Amino acid sequence: MHDVTATLDITREVCPMTYVRTKLKLESLGSGAVLEVFLKGSEPLKNVPRSAREEGHEVLALEPRPDGTHRLLLRKQGR
Repeated sequence: MHDVTATLDITREVCPMTYVRTKLKLESLGSGAVLEVFLKGSEPLKNVPRSAREEGHEVLALEPRPDGTHRLLLRKQGR
């Protein structure tokens, strides 16, 4: 189990704001922090983890939830 540092709910956001909000939240956290992101829809599900990886962050988990949303865990990498 990962110790979650912060949580972000972007289930009501649409691309490109889904990753913009995720990126801003990651920038506010320290290196090694774990961000829990709740997202919904096929585009955010594909784009948010991919964009986070492209920026060097680690995708720890991506899990479906009973309500149709997904829970994404990201570890911020130091820069």
